[in-house]
Amino acid sequence: MKLYSLSVIYKGTTKANLLKAASDLSSFSFFQRSSVQEFMTFTSALIVERTSHGTRASVKEQEYLCHVYVRNDNLSAVVIADTEYPQRVSFTLLDKVLEEFSRQVDSIDWPSGNPDTINYKSLDIHLAKYQNPREADAMTKVQAELDETKIILHNTMESLLERGEKLDDLVAKSEHLGNQSKAFYKTARKQNSCCEIM
Repeated sequence: MKLYSLSVIYKGTTKANLLKAASDLSSFSFFQRSSVQEFMTFTSALIVERTSHGTRASVKEQEYLCHVYVRNDNLSAVVIADTEYPQRVSFTLLDKVLEEFSRQVDSIDWPSGNPDTINYKSLDIHLAKYQNPREADAMTKVQAELDETKIILHNTMESLLERGEKLDDLVAKSEHLGNQSKAFYKTARKQNSCCEIM
């Protein structure tokens, strides 16, 4: 999972105006980076221009996903990620960046601002922090922990099922099971084995 670009853009009446941008192009060769950067800036501006006010959208471009949020006040943000990066985390990042940006940068500067004149330094920090969605987003972290627990439990049950004969021996020798429970287990095993043959 990888985030490549994070941009804050003002959606003007005729064109989009880049206010601030951060990128992580370390996975590209040195000679490709400037072209890739220009392409991502162009794509981000184009997506903002073509997205309606008050809309969140995701646009697939080759092996990349561009997530955009255009607020009703024309302030917009775009994140470009690979297709594996969770969409929900992308939009959480966009919400957070736009809220923080609108608190730190006066709206009077949005229409005419540019990356050199806008004083907002957190974009690189957010891009770096959200590279690992599990660490940056609490819900993703909890979901990952739950998924790992399911996998561990599933593997344990599978390994038990592979040792069917040994399980029969354990049931027969068990001091914790009464005679009725042992009889129930044997009956259930016979009925299950009968069904497996058919």
